[in-house]
Amino acid sequence: MLTGIAVYSYGIAAIAFFILALLLLTSWRARIFGTALTVACVLTTCWAASIAYQAARGISLPLLTDILETLRNAGWFIFLLMLLGPFQQTNSVPPFKFKLKLYVVGIAAFYCLFLLVNIYTYWKLESPQGEIGFMTDIVGRVVIAVMGMLLVEQLYRNTPAKGRWGIKFACFGIGGMFAYDFYLYSDAMLFRQINMEIWTARGAVNALIVPLIAVSAARNPKWSLGISVSRRMLFHSATLLGTALYLLAMSAAGYYLRFFGGSWGAVMQVTFLFGAVALLVGILFSGVFRSWLKVFISKHFYNYNYDYREEWLGFTRTLSEHGHGLGERTIQAIAALVESPGGVLFISRESGNCEPVAHWNISLPNESESASSSFCQFLENKQWVIDLQEYEENPEKYGAIFIPQWLRDIPKGWLIVPLILLGKLFGFMILTQPRSKIKLNWEVIDLLKIAGSQAASYLAQQESTDALIIARQFESFNRMSTFIVHDLKNLVSQLSLLLSNAEKHRNNPEFQKDMLDTLDFSVQKMKLLLHKLSRDSSIEHSAPLFIDKLLRQTLALKSVFEPKPELEILDHDLMVAANWDRLERVIGHIIQNAVEATPRDGKVTIRILKQETFVVIEIKDTGQGMSEEFIRERLFKPFESTKSAGMGIGMFESREYIHELGGQIEVSSCQAVGTTFRVILPFHRHVDYVKDAA
Repeated sequence: MLTGIAVYSYGIAAIAFFILALLLLTSWRARIFGTALTVACVLTTCWAASIAYQAARGISLPLLTDILETLRNAGWFIFLLMLLGPFQQTNSVPPFKFKLKLYVVGIAAFYCLFLLVNIYTYWKLESPQGEIGFMTDIVGRVVIAVMGMLLVEQLYRNTPAKGRWGIKFACFGIGGMFAYDFYLYSDAMLFRQINMEIWTARGAVNALIVPLIAVSAARNPKWSLGISVSRRMLFHSATLLGTALYLLAMSAAGYYLRFFGGSWGAVMQVTFLFGAVALLVGILFSGVFRSWLKVFISKHFYNYNYDYREEWLGFTRTLSEHGHGLGERTIQAIAALVESPGGVLFISRESGNCEPVAHWNISLPNESESASSSFCQFLENKQWVIDLQEYEENPEKYGAIFIPQWLRDIPKGWLIVPLILLGKLFGFMILTQPRSKIKLNWEVIDLLKIAGSQAASYLAQQESTDALIIARQFESFNRMSTFIVHDLKNLVSQLSLLLSNAEKHRNNPEFQKDMLDTLDFSVQKMKLLLHKLSRDSSIEHSAPLFIDKLLRQTLALKSVFEPKPELEILDHDLMVAANWDRLERVIGHIIQNAVEATPRDGKVTIRILKQETFVVIEIKDTGQGMSEEFIRERLFKPFESTKSAGMGIGMFESREYIHELGGQIEVSSCQAVGTTFRVILPFHRHVDYVKDAA
């Protein structure tokens, strides 16, 4: 019963593929992809017709069937591989080039090996249906089915979204064919025999994929999809395929050891398989093997040695990583382009020498090279990548350049890569011998040059940033020192005024008490200023404070001056949020300026009042006043002062801090009449302070 069904099942498959082959031949336009598809259909027709003929005649030709099935799978493999990219050409001439032939030879070698194993099984063993022959044949067919599904999956995944419309039905059909084969042979491997029902339906299943392939052929008659397989995908696919073949071969070897090893067979099999897996892990994690495989793929499957998008993304990603060690990362990024395992980075310094600043997998030399030497001048003028081995063998190629002996003695030194920035030599890098041999051609040299220039810009930016940070630290320290010196100047001025009045009021007990208070305050103030010069000084924090208390303390220190400032509090218990010492310093500076600008018979008045949501501190004097031009252009400008011993930063600091608190300073003045300063600060409600304190 199943024999008759098999005739119809495989006969329909043969007819369907034969018709598809005829349709393809009638629309053939000398495209290599159409040729490959036609050949695959013809081979499938022969395979299905052979099985249908044997089923109809009641004969069995297993070797012929196996050969035709292997050729059928090979035809579909070649078609899929051509669509995957390395075989695509824009002209109509078949690409009989070395790259195509090498890849095809590799596939043919696998299939020839599979055929030889089958032939050996049929002719050397007593029974072609023996356990060894059967399992060898079935395992090989499972591997072929898996490889087919993998190729279909890679074809669909790597096709642009807009191009999948033309191939999706072909992928479904061809993938379904290999998936059914996997199902058939996996079931056979599990139960140690072919399931005749599954095998019989195989012909009809293959016939069902013909309409799917026909639809894709109609949608995309030229089969030119613009697919480009990345080196990473090809690298991992080649590694996966090689690993699968290796494990298959080792499993077969272990199986034969167990079969022929007698009582030691099981022990020998386990020991052999463990050693084989350990060897595989060592190879896969070997940097030399990975480097060799990358170079082999780039050399034999692509027109260019590099996938520039991937290389540049990886290069930029390595240099842009957060953290320290930019020099070492720079070496790693450039070394990865030529599979070098180590290197040393030299950068030109202010000393006039190119000094070693970073190293990777190599000891850091103690030598440096003068930036004015003939060697460095050669790198700057020629911008050549120097091959040290080539220099030793043929120094005339590099002209009259002399490479220092210490540089040539670096262990495993290979390439000298100049780092050029804005036409000048920023530094250079020495790379060690690569893991696998790399031929230095124009493409490799150009890539190293542009990578060196890019690395130089990153390194220069890093050095500029470091220098800027240091400069800002000095600037911050100098600015703080300037303010502190200004405060010291104010204290000296207060003490000078105190001394000038001491002789006049030396018998006045109140004056003596005020003088002692002022001296004590000045000493404490100077101690505080010295403490602020320390790096460990605490940061000034703002807190709610009563402005009338702050002004009373400030004026108490000015009570010995003439004219004596007067305080008028129009609104009591007004609060602001500020640092007590700094705000007292700011207002005290304005009051002292007012006292110094006012004659002894004049008047200095300080008022406190509230306007809407602001606290206003008015400091009014009857002094000499200022012009509008002076107020506009010089009053708040740093390092501008009308005093012989002045530093010109007091009013600048005052305005900056008031703005920092969210307030502002207003100035109105009239020459020979006087000046009024209005310090306006945001009002801090007492309720909020009480709540915070609670």
